[in-house]
Amino acid sequence: MATEAYIYDAIRTPRGKGKAGGSLYEVKPIDLVANLLEAMKERNQLDTTMVEDVIIATGEPVNEQGQNIAKTALTYSSWDNVTTGAQLHRYCAGGLDAVNIAAAKVMAGIEDMACGGGVESMSRLGIGASGAAQGDAWVAMKTYGISQGLGADMVATLDGFSREDVDRYAVMSQQRAAFARDNGYFKSLVPVVDMNGVTILDNDEFIRPATTMEALAKLKPAFKMFNDFGHGDMARLKYPQLEEIINVHTPGNSSGIVDGASLVLVGNEQAGKDQGLTPRARIVSFALTGTEPTIMLTGPVPAAEKALKKAGLTIDDIDLFELNEAFASVVLRFQKQLNIADEKINVNGGAIAMGHPIGATGGMILGSLLDELERRELKRGMAVLCAGGGIGIATIIECV
Repeated sequence: MATEAYIYDAIRTPRGKGKAGGSLYEVKPIDLVANLLEAMKERNQLDTTMVEDVIIATGEPVNEQGQNIAKTALTYSSWDNVTTGAQLHRYCAGGLDAVNIAAAKVMAGIEDMACGGGVESMSRLGIGASGAAQGDAWVAMKTYGISQGLGADMVATLDGFSREDVDRYAVMSQQRAAFARDNGYFKSLVPVVDMNGVTILDNDEFIRPATTMEALAKLKPAFKMFNDFGHGDMARLKYPQLEEIINVHTPGNSSGIVDGASLVLVGNEQAGKDQGLTPRARIVSFALTGTEPTIMLTGPVPAAEKALKKAGLTIDDIDLFELNEAFASVVLRFQKQLNIADEKINVNGGAIAMGHPIGATGGMILGSLLDELERRELKRGMAVLCAGGGIGIATIIECV
């Protein structure tokens, strides 16, 4: 019989603007992780000798984020040397997958307590810093590899979402995120501090609450250049029904570039009791799936359906959904196909408003989901992400 895996705590840094001049630009990725390790230890009076592993995801495992940043951060922190660490890469799905792997090891009885999460300093290591296997021209042609943003435009074109539709969703994300921030809903957020304990950043600085439909309408499509320079031709080879790809996504209705980190503590019941901890939620099920890799962003629906099937639940059994807002069309498609009301999904905004620190986002949205389930006194939630290459991931949790 499988052991239950419980979430004992879920924390994250604020998201800093992912460019020179952003509040976290001067903070090394290892310090973002170490900040959370110290906070997790202090918040829970944690005996770190009881935490057996820490798995940290990143989208760019190179230079300052390379060579197993998880174990290096543990050594760099005040945690005991007995805790080991591993680095994970599964594109945007990595942060949630790190938590799921930690939970799976607990469920299998391999470990009693572990952490999963992620880190991304997009200001210090930009997108593509680690190179790409698909960067070779022949590989790109053979795999029909195109820009992810153009994939989002393909989703919008195939599903009939207009520029007005995606902009309207973006405005709602901004308004919700600003309201949640101003009302203290993000309980999982812990400030980033320097070595002297001085606060560097204590709020999500990417949010733009004054965003309007009129302002968004002035922005130019961000991925039209890929459509014009060959990616559109490759996309139409896979989707001949697409006579034209309508470019509707802009920087205003796509996920923002930011810095940040996340960390989630999971363990079995006895490990929690031994540490004097009260579980916040039970991990009910999780699922990974692959989908067609050219359009690449359609994985959330089958991943959600797979996780529901594993749990013996239906879509109506889920009270709240957190779906990473990689692009507005991804969320609109998920809602349309699974018939999910606005009032149940991304109720405190998402990556369009707050940004998407690639490897960290999965752990972040899981923490936001848990915060809001507890605040509303609801039972079950689902965290979902799409990822490059046609990956979908979903995790269902249940408040204890």
